[in-house]
Formats: sequence, structure tokens, C-alpha cells
Amino acid sequence: MLQFMTTEMKAWLKHRDGSSNVIRILPDRNGPAAQFYLLFTAYDAYPADLGRILFDADGYWIYDGDELKVEQQEQVAGMIMGTARR
Repeated sequence: MLQFMTTEMKAWLKHRDGSSNVIRILPDRNGPAAQFYLLFTAYDAYPADLGRILFDADGYWIYDGDELKVEQQEQVAGMIMGTARR
């Protein structure tokens, strides 16, 4: 069983065009899954809501939102899973 993140994390999100930006990943245990994470832009005056990623107890995830492309969703899930494995 995974040990999920319990504190906020900031991470670089890479885009296809080579650019990147920092996002905030906020854990929240009050959701419909074993764990879910709210995703926002990190340094904007008014942070944009990027959706959320939900994980079940076995580490399977699904993205709930429409702002991130598939490869970005995989990046975020990988960052969270990498943190969970530490």
C-alpha cells in the first residue's frame, strides 16, 4: 500500500513546446478516492484550477479535469507516485 503525500508540493510541469511552469499539488483526504490531489498554478496572482488527480489504494489514478494533456497528467501522477514511494 502506498504512503500518500500529506503536505503541499510544488513541481515543474513541462509542456510540449519546451516551456514549463510550476504547479501546486495539494493533498486532500476528503474526496471520493483513497487520496486525491488538487492541482493549481503556483505563482499566478489568481491561481488557475488545473483539475485533480485521484488515486485508489492500489496506486491506480485518474485525472479529473480538462486543463492538462495526457503527458502532463502522467508527469503529475509520476511526481506524486515518486514522492509516495520515498
